[in-house]
Amino acid sequence: MNQILETIDKNTKKKIFSTYSKRFKLIFILSLIIIIITLIFLYNNIWKINQDTEISKILSNNYNTLKLYSNPTSNSSEINTNENFIIGKIEIPKINISYPFFSFTNTEYLAISPCRLSGDMPPKYSNLCIAGHNYDNGMFFSDLSKLKINDKIVIYDNSDYKYTYTIYKIYEVNENDLSPIYDYEDNKNELTLITCNNLNNNRIIVKASV
Repeated sequence: MNQILETIDKNTKKKIFSTYSKRFKLIFILSLIIIIITLIFLYNNIWKINQDTEISKILSNNYNTLKLYSNPTSNSSEINTNENFIIGKIEIPKINISYPFFSFTNTEYLAISPCRLSGDMPPKYSNLCIAGHNYDNGMFFSDLSKLKINDKIVIYDNSDYKYTYTIYKIYEVNENDLSPIYDYEDNKNELTLITCNNLNNNRIIVKASV
């Protein structure tokens, strides 16, 4: 009788071990697949960021050449064309920023340099809005939060005219708040810089005027 019970007990243990073994193998395989997919995703993201960074460096280094092939017009009805995709350069001496910026905004261009979101280039009275990613701190507009009132922002157009803006306001808005685009006086040259606050998903806004 004891031998029968022992045999049954051994068989039961084998079945339980076999069941757990199969589950462990399944969990291990699924975990391995998830890890591989995650690594591939991370590698692709890192590769894409590196590619965008290289393109950004090329744009910055070749700004003087690229602007020769861009239409220098500041007319907002003509500015949204591929013929004038580079319309100027932005420099912020305090945080060592110097980038050419595109005449219009889309996902691909935003990944490689700041982009004009709305408004006209100076000397036309307008609120020139420029958006740039916050790469914390892979540059673009990562350090906008370090700026203070009365700091300077310089805009160059493709004819090398220089316009120096003085910061008068720095604040944050909800990510869906578009009011900074429309908040300006009609008879002034104003500049609005926009980037993300990656800590709370708000938008950091820097307002400046000539």
